[in-house]
Amino acid sequence: MLNIGQVVSTVQKNCHIADAQSAGDLTLCIYLLKMREFYRWENDIPLTRQLAKEDVGQWLQEREQMWQHLESNGFEPIPLERGPSDPFDADAVNRELVPQGYVYSGGYGRFCKPQFFLGNLVTKETRNGFTVYISSCEYARDLEAPPAMLQGRTIFVRQESVRRYLWEKVEESRWNKNNEAMHRALACYPFELDAEQALDRMMHNETESIVLHELGEGTAGEMLGPDWERMLGGLSRSKAEIMARAVRDNYADCLATLPALVETRNDASLHFYFATFGGMRRHLFPEALAAYRRWCADGDLDPLRQLARTGQARWRETAERMLALYRQDENRAPAEIARLLDTDNSL
Repeated sequence: MLNIGQVVSTVQKNCHIADAQSAGDLTLCIYLLKMREFYRWENDIPLTRQLAKEDVGQWLQEREQMWQHLESNGFEPIPLERGPSDPFDADAVNRELVPQGYVYSGGYGRFCKPQFFLGNLVTKETRNGFTVYISSCEYARDLEAPPAMLQGRTIFVRQESVRRYLWEKVEESRWNKNNEAMHRALACYPFELDAEQALDRMMHNETESIVLHELGEGTAGEMLGPDWERMLGGLSRSKAEIMARAVRDNYADCLATLPALVETRNDASLHFYFATFGGMRRHLFPEALAAYRRWCADGDLDPLRQLARTGQARWRETAERMLALYRQDENRAPAEIARLLDTDNSL
């Protein structure tokens, strides 16, 4: 018989080992923010409640001491009823856990950091040839808990992390009055009447947007081939890597996210998409915001439809040119790719 308590304990220990080995890579500010959020999750403190600084400080010291003892440890196999399983063989683990209402993920995130989580399974479905798992309550997780992950042909969407991410955006909007798109998005939900209910509604709506993006990522990855991931590894921690990830994000959204949101007239998610459209994605694709503003001005969705259509060809071509530079000279690729995108964006 499966001992789920032992499974949870093992997965969480592997999460601690992964954090012990990689938490030091974060900047101090990001590290402290993530540790506060992790403390909230671990102690089941509601998002709306303030954290006691003294409690967080004591917990943080204890956690860092624990990490010191775990940093050199190897990851432990997952104890299943049929026997121990490789923690990175998520498919094998899920063959036993999914029928019992759980979902597990073990793989590598950004900068090849090992990431694990175990949660309650909400739904499992197949879309466009990809297996999509949606989880709710999380029983074990890392310091970093991304709302979604794509591993091969499997997509994991973590609604607890989605909800937390959205609440952070709600709080941010209270002091950042300049993000008009965010205020339009939040106005689609009754936050003034019932913040918890509004957050739940927003979480369910944005879950679909996240699935769409991951489907686009998967499709883009198949079109670009295995060299794309090899190229990302060669660009690690460079400006070119940030640019490459933004190119693929824009390509994925032009393939899947934007066409679907426009087709279903999901105004709330369109506003939220552009409210969070920043950083390198925005730098490389400023015309996307121009199309959004035209829609806001006159209600005409055609500029966004056209943006997605032309974007598919544009970002596919850009990605192929980046791959050509990488194949031509791997050592010079980071500088050449950054130069290519800076030049294209200045035209």
